[in-house]
Amino acid sequence: MRAEIVSVANQKGGVGKTTTAINFGAALAARGLKVLIVDLDPQGNASTGLGIDRTARTQSVYDVLLDGAPVDDVARSTGFDGLDIIPATTDLSSADTQLIASPRRVTHLKSALTRSNRKDDVVLIDCPPALNLLTINALVACRSVLVPLQSEFFALEGLSQLLLSIKNIRQTANPELRLGGVVLTMFDARNNISRQVEADVRGTLGDLVFQTRIPRNVRLSEAQSYAMPILAFDPSSRGAIAYKTLAGEFLRRIQPTQEVQHAG
Repeated sequence: MRAEIVSVANQKGGVGKTTTAINFGAALAARGLKVLIVDLDPQGNASTGLGIDRTARTQSVYDVLLDGAPVDDVARSTGFDGLDIIPATTDLSSADTQLIASPRRVTHLKSALTRSNRKDDVVLIDCPPALNLLTINALVACRSVLVPLQSEFFALEGLSQLLLSIKNIRQTANPELRLGGVVLTMFDARNNISRQVEADVRGTLGDLVFQTRIPRNVRLSEAQSYAMPILAFDPSSRGAIAYKTLAGEFLRRIQPTQEVQHAG
């Protein structure tokens, strides 16, 4: 079975995208899956949040995209069993400009992942908060998109642009691409706004919205400050339980696809 490649994307910043990539990835790894996170954000927050010191990032996703460095060589262990990462550095901020000159500018990441000999079950691509060439590379390389959506008014603003990009790339460069699901983040059930946003989002997107909601939870922020996934930092916290539940829901959604591929 080939890896399930998922882009974690939302062009709006501050929605819990990197928090989701880190902790969702750790929750999948805790279930015994081999997971690779590709940090495609020049800020490198996923790399920092998983304990990869900036001074130790001698090779990064920049080298994979622009210099053809093998994924197998650049991937690093996070210290959390089953979870590896291809780190990012600030060099990545110039990659968008450099990719424009390449005739294969939207397929660099896909080619790199295809050449890899790794046996990952899931690859999570932590995209930058922009619909630039880095994000387009991710959408061309993946099979589905997971969209973290903050539980606040105007949450759906901008999502239509991402959905249009998914549609365009499905028609031109990646016919397998689909919206895998939307996960509500920073959710507070005591807050009328959170409940109203949930009703609006579910009314608009229906079953595409995961039943699991990621709560506002200070332990999630604390875990990142200690460069640990929440499952290692405080496995009994509400945040950890939510990401473990999300992992289970995600696997139930993709199971039929995996069974069809395995049968083929």
